[in-house]
Amino acid sequence: MKISSAKLDIIAVRRSQYPTDGKPEFLLVGRSNVGKSSFINTILNQKSLARISSRPGKTQTLNFYLVNDTFYLIDVPGYGYAAVNHDEQKKMGMMIEEYLEKREEMKRVFMLVDFRIKPTEDDVLMYQFLKYYNIPVTIVLTKVDKVSTSRKEHNLKVIKDTLNLAIGDDLVLFSSVNKIGRDEILKIIENFIIETI
Repeated sequence: MKISSAKLDIIAVRRSQYPTDGKPEFLLVGRSNVGKSSFINTILNQKSLARISSRPGKTQTLNFYLVNDTFYLIDVPGYGYAAVNHDEQKKMGMMIEEYLEKREEMKRVFMLVDFRIKPTEDDVLMYQFLKYYNIPVTIVLTKVDKVSTSRKEHNLKVIKDTLNLAIGDDLVLFSSVNKIGRDEILKIIENFIIETI
């Protein structure tokens, strides 16, 4: 798939603000500072469409990026950032849950996990939360360029064991530095779009 256009089209905090054009949607979740903005910019071949913040927890809305006028990539607030107070965390959690509950346009979730470390308790909870709603998930292991070849198999096993991946869910190794995994992600999106036509 070639990316010919991408723009931040809609910023939403409630269902009434979601797109109504019926285009396929792909949700992006991950803890704060896992590299979601870098992932978006790499996938969409943009330098700064998604703002990379030095302050984790900055995204507090559902950001709908319209791509090729064909599908949406949706960035949601990162989880697990202690500086966001409890009420804000609860509000953001409810916003994401409202989206997940009944959104028929949502085809797959890309859940970003830092390849350098064992998945956090928040990662495990998010994965279980997605499985509660029977949502198909691709685990995107970010920052693979920062892990030595000798550690990769070990880290992969730890992540698989910790998350206890469901059948049908897959893993993609990803790096925004050397674009490892970009084509694989685009192929997954393309396959879902073809199915919906």
